[in-house]
Amino acid sequence: MATFTSTSRQPFNAEHVRKDFPFFETGVAYLDSANTSQRPRHVLYAMDEYFEQFNSNVHRAAYHVSEVATERYEGTREAVRRFINAHSAKEVINTRGTTEGINLVAYSWGQKNIKAGDLIVLTILEHHSNIVPWQILAAKTGARLEWVDVDEQGELRLEQYHALLEQKPKLVTLSQISNAIGTINPAKQMVHDAKRAGATVLVDGAQGAPHQGVDVRDLGCDFYAFSGHKMLGPTGAGILWGRRELLEAMDPFMAGGDMIKAVRQEGTTYADLPLKFEAGTQAVAEVIGLGAAIEYLEGLGMENITRHEREITEYAMEALSELPGLRIFGPPVERRAGVVSFEVEGIHPHDLSTIVDRHGVALRAGHHCAMPLMIRLDVPATSRASFYVYTIKDDVDRLVEAVADAQRIFA
Repeated sequence: MATFTSTSRQPFNAEHVRKDFPFFETGVAYLDSANTSQRPRHVLYAMDEYFEQFNSNVHRAAYHVSEVATERYEGTREAVRRFINAHSAKEVINTRGTTEGINLVAYSWGQKNIKAGDLIVLTILEHHSNIVPWQILAAKTGARLEWVDVDEQGELRLEQYHALLEQKPKLVTLSQISNAIGTINPAKQMVHDAKRAGATVLVDGAQGAPHQGVDVRDLGCDFYAFSGHKMLGPTGAGILWGRRELLEAMDPFMAGGDMIKAVRQEGTTYADLPLKFEAGTQAVAEVIGLGAAIEYLEGLGMENITRHEREITEYAMEALSELPGLRIFGPPVERRAGVVSFEVEGIHPHDLSTIVDRHGVALRAGHHCAMPLMIRLDVPATSRASFYVYTIKDDVDRLVEAVADAQRIFA
């Protein structure tokens, strides 16, 4: 794997970090990292090295290049274990992303444990990936869903949450951070309270893992899912972490090669964790790329990343607030991740995105896979600027200038 020198003990310099990312040679001000992040050369090199030097399947051959591929593939599992502070690498399941991880839990744990009349609690802030699987499960089992609402600042109504916990839910599922408006939820306290009420708890860490990091033992949840492509890694690689005793008791999500110990005509014996949940040929290069992304993030230091994002977010909120007719959704900066979701009076978000694109600014427009939240906010869509390790103030300045130009066009 390509070498990488840690900079976590050096002052964080986004201009310097940005040079590690070939994408920015295009000149685009990229403000859609909550959707998917850019990738540093360290990640690209690691994947290229696999394709060029040891392209082969894993776990299935005794020749040298396959052994190297397997070593690198399993090396990512150990890197993830370290990054999230799991007890064991056997608790780390490779998936295609957060969506697959949540569906795995809904299918393999949910269909065995959720019964008619059971209560599933979720929040109005959730991404569709943490809504639709539970709606399907509830329809199949006769369980019921209850939602935790938000206040006018886009923060969860915890008094409502605690009232629902008094009904002894079977499952509580929540996002660590809202992808749509950036709200940082009090996940640790919410998990603690849910566990005291006897619930199993899944946390959607798609935005949390890249921007805050996570210690799953300290967080106290039962399942935690996240995606590689939102944390400087490739698409097609993600992680589901689960408590070992729960994973052991769950049936496989998919069946096929590599998830078996023995297959006979009369039946099959499944492989031990974690392979029981990794059927078929895996995305080997992408998993290796995820491991390289984690190495890169650890080199930068998660505290440095969080601090930088807060500075950029505060700068963006102040700059955008100076524009007339612009409304920002969500909480104050101290309880917000690197996301600024807003609307501009008289301009549909899709039109705004088209105009700012002419200025070389990549801005997300839409419901952000959070339609229930958009309905709650009484808007069809929002414009969303989202930031990461490589975002600089000039990106924000270009956005503000582009929005002002759009206002002149629509005046």
